[in-house]
Amino acid sequence: MNHVSACLITRNEEHNLPRALASLAGVVEEIVVVDSGSTDRTVKIAREHGAKVFTRAWTNYAEQKNFAAAQAAHEWIFSLDADEELSTALQGALRKWKAGTPGAAVYEVARRTWYLGAWIRHSGWYPDYQRRLYRRDAARFEGIVHESLRGEGPPGRLNGDLLHYTVRSFAEHEANVERYTTLAAQQLYAAGKRRWRGALWLATPWSWFQNFVLRGGFLDGYRGALIAQMAARAVRLKYRKLGQLVRQAGKQDGA
Repeated sequence: MNHVSACLITRNEEHNLPRALASLAGVVEEIVVVDSGSTDRTVKIAREHGAKVFTRAWTNYAEQKNFAAAQAAHEWIFSLDADEELSTALQGALRKWKAGTPGAAVYEVARRTWYLGAWIRHSGWYPDYQRRLYRRDAARFEGIVHESLRGEGPPGRLNGDLLHYTVRSFAEHEANVERYTTLAAQQLYAAGKRRWRGALWLATPWSWFQNFVLRGGFLDGYRGALIAQMAARAVRLKYRKLGQLVRQAGKQDGA
């Protein structure tokens, strides 16, 4: 039997956390929550569900998740975001996997997103495979924004969907895009990227076309149109902010 520790990172997630933790009941042997200074009932809710709670000042997503895994008691980790839950099918697939012999060090699952009142089945948002189950000594999260789980070898795959309850309003979506593009621009700059003008003008319309047409966003109705619009906006903002960083650095060098 493979024992699994579920790891979550939180900050003010009292709205989402009960749903996420309830979906883990009877599926994993341990729940680890790493909180970065919640001021609501997040920590209380985690403890009510039997989670081991640790406090760590926020650095970035990858470091928070790697810290959580380091606190776990078991070799196998399932990384779950607070705004997600395991579907019934995924719960069953994970139980079945636990009783067998692992064929990979990392496993991915399809993620289905609830957006503005409906499940999104196209727009590049589904199946949106996410690497979430892994052997702790074989993989770790990397990246400042849109962190990804890196491990050697091809991933296995579990049946069932990971259900993602994303933004509750369009205004929240806009705020998320603003925040993530700032981090993404900083990451590009830190990686040595300095060219931004071409991407600003070419990648932006391509992003819209890719999501709305090639990835079938039009099949998701007006929600698909919004997703394509915001994806294009994110590309534009990311490279515009990278340009600002490049110009600022140039002014400092010339001072």
